[in-house]
Amino acid sequence: MTDLSLRIRVVPSLAEVPAAAWDACAAGDAGDALKLTSEDKLSPELSTQAFRPNPFVSHVFLSSLEQSFSVGARTGWQPQHLLAEGPDGTLLGAMPCYVKSHSRGEYVFDQGWADAFERAGGDYYPKLQVAAPFTPVTGPRLLARPGPLADAVRGALGDALAEIAADNGLSSAHVTFLTEPEWRLLGERGYLQRTDQQFHWQNEGYASFADFLARLSSRKRKTIRRERKDALSPGIEVAWLTGSDLTESVWDAFFAFYMDTGSRKWGRPYLTREFFSIVGQTMRDRILLVMAKRAGRYIAGAINFIGAGTLYGRNWGAIEHHPFLHFELCYYQAIDYAIAHKLGRVEAGAQGEHKLARGYLPHTTYSAHYVVNPALRRAIAEYLARERAYVQAVGEELAAAAPFRKDLVESE
Repeated sequence: MTDLSLRIRVVPSLAEVPAAAWDACAAGDAGDALKLTSEDKLSPELSTQAFRPNPFVSHVFLSSLEQSFSVGARTGWQPQHLLAEGPDGTLLGAMPCYVKSHSRGEYVFDQGWADAFERAGGDYYPKLQVAAPFTPVTGPRLLARPGPLADAVRGALGDALAEIAADNGLSSAHVTFLTEPEWRLLGERGYLQRTDQQFHWQNEGYASFADFLARLSSRKRKTIRRERKDALSPGIEVAWLTGSDLTESVWDAFFAFYMDTGSRKWGRPYLTREFFSIVGQTMRDRILLVMAKRAGRYIAGAINFIGAGTLYGRNWGAIEHHPFLHFELCYYQAIDYAIAHKLGRVEAGAQGEHKLARGYLPHTTYSAHYVVNPALRRAIAEYLARERAYVQAVGEELAAAAPFRKDLVESE
């Protein structure tokens, strides 16, 4: 298929791919330090260490979604993962790919494109989606085993994805929350380029939360102190749970929170109860639950995944609603944990300009889109050119409104 003599094939389940082989590709540059060679020399323990910087494209995370039926035909996320193999069968690259019958659970919205195409008589669904399902977190999507051929393998995967969409009568292929270098590579291969904003907290070597607050303007410091006090004033206690703390009874409590929030926001929550049991066993040391308890029972919680240098905030929910409790569990406790464990960043999920006042600054996210129909492609390309300019202008405006003390910013 390419001058690399790669074999590109599609598998309907990660159960068909050895975990160590997949994770050797998912590790990307992180694997260089471990001198990864072939999958038969990579132990599961070493694979976990190599992978740790981004948990959401790991074999264990993606497999947990499949095993728990959080993805599959029933949910409209049908796994069709792309593999790139060398002449000897060694896995050199991969893409976590799904055939989608809708646009839910992606956090990069293309429903307007679908409506326009269908009004013109086209069929937008099914489409191909390369993503970590239900997870708006930037990370590698064109997974390639480290080495001199890595970029060529990524390019071959991008080409193959576009060919599969065109050859099978699909409207489009979408790669969401990919890294900027991958975004540029796919742009050079004819993919349309899209940007958006998230809000991340950066650890500037703070020794404590008070140290962080000292960097903020006086008004913002007072607001955050008041919010933290008010959040816990009804006798609420907060606990960090990880590892062996993640018992089934804890997951039962958290799932009730998740279902409450998911039902109100999405209509149907994405993740099954079994998913939390599986990751609670297989990823227990990479999960942090921030749980709130009042009068002897858990009333709210937030789940985070722990990377090598980043805490990734994911889902939150509550069965009692108290002012500022969401901010406390999802934002302030995450900062506390990152400072205590010397993590460099907190990524608190999609959207949310309200995070800016709490020290989370705008960061650009990227997606790439291959659209088969020429007319639809031209219309989307024109729209995205305007959207990218808008996203950049808004990002600059938001950054200028950061809550940090002006005297400190100007002196740096």
